[in-house]
Amino acid sequence: MDQLTVPAPVRIRLVEVVVPVHNEQRVLAESVRRLHAYLTGTFPYGFRITVADNASTDATWRIALDLSRELPHVHAVHLDAKGRGRALRRVWSESAADVVAYMDVDLSTDLDAFLPLVAPLLSGHSDLAIGTRLSRGANVVRGPKREFISRTYNLMLRGAMGAGFSDAQCGFKAVRTEIAQALLPAVEDEEWFFDTELLLLAERHGLRIHEVPVDWVDDPDSRVDIVRTVMDDLKGMARVARRTLSGPARIPVPPRVGNARLPSGMARQLPSFVAIGLVSTLAHLLLFVAMRLLMPAVLANGLALVVTAVANTAANRRFTFGVTGRAGALRHQLEGGLALAVGLALSTGGLALLDLIVPDASTAAEAAAVIAANALATLVRFLLLRAWVFHPRRTKETSR
Repeated sequence: MDQLTVPAPVRIRLVEVVVPVHNEQRVLAESVRRLHAYLTGTFPYGFRITVADNASTDATWRIALDLSRELPHVHAVHLDAKGRGRALRRVWSESAADVVAYMDVDLSTDLDAFLPLVAPLLSGHSDLAIGTRLSRGANVVRGPKREFISRTYNLMLRGAMGAGFSDAQCGFKAVRTEIAQALLPAVEDEEWFFDTELLLLAERHGLRIHEVPVDWVDDPDSRVDIVRTVMDDLKGMARVARRTLSGPARIPVPPRVGNARLPSGMARQLPSFVAIGLVSTLAHLLLFVAMRLLMPAVLANGLALVVTAVANTAANRRFTFGVTGRAGALRHQLEGGLALAVGLALSTGGLALLDLIVPDASTAAEAAAVIAANALATLVRFLLLRAWVFHPRRTKETSR
């Protein structure tokens, strides 16, 4: 008698969606029910929704518990300390899902983008995926102030940190769980900079980041402290740059085959250039704000740029490109003046553009415009210094 062969059960792919919350009793129940209904009706994979309460002092935790009892596949986790990064670290590090994701509780991002976000991760095509509000295919509704700050921050990441992704701050991201759990021990931030640090770390290790243009509507009731968040982000960038100088972290992530390699010497030069660039940008910002009290914005920007550009060229000459001694120092400063002219033109143009868009802008807005322009000028400066001012052939001729 023939024995019947029982086929092995097909494993259902599982995605865990984390909704980090702090004092969100106003919108939590409605948002989770909406997300649950959407995933139940349209999502072709298994899912789990985890509400991660960050030390709420209102009824948020009670509502989260009620939702976990009411809705299948909804769970609740409570943390005694605040911090979005802390919440994601806790849930993602313990997850048994194939892919972990998170989204803001206000559901500002259209949920139709969720399947395109996680599908490349489930297929193995990509390692991380982010929603982006800054690509051509995105449709964004928000005020000019938040739009300007967002674009400034992401431009600064690309210019000063060499980031290849377009939108670090969109609250709509996903990661293959094995990748998340490999990266998390090396991510230090526990709050808003957590996303950016995770993405920068992933890029440094050659991981593939997929971007999905999203439809996004700003929440007018957002309680994010913008000034504090910006300062924390700047501190985080400085810390990441400083850590980069100490050498790459040993992280057990699977290598990508066929990754593009940097040109000879650039892997050593970039970390030094990034760190010097961050210090120069912060020094330029402080000088600009101080001198802005005494003179017009354009003049304050020009003087601050001259002072920091001289120091920047000297530091890059010594630490980034390894040129020592006095030979050629004056020529290097004069040729570095071209990069100064580029930076001056970009930052002056940025201030002029800001004045057209937002007449009588605050000093904080002017400073943000200067940062954005300097981030763009940083890219040009590195290329000029590497390919022209400190090109090995020219430095050898000078040393003879």
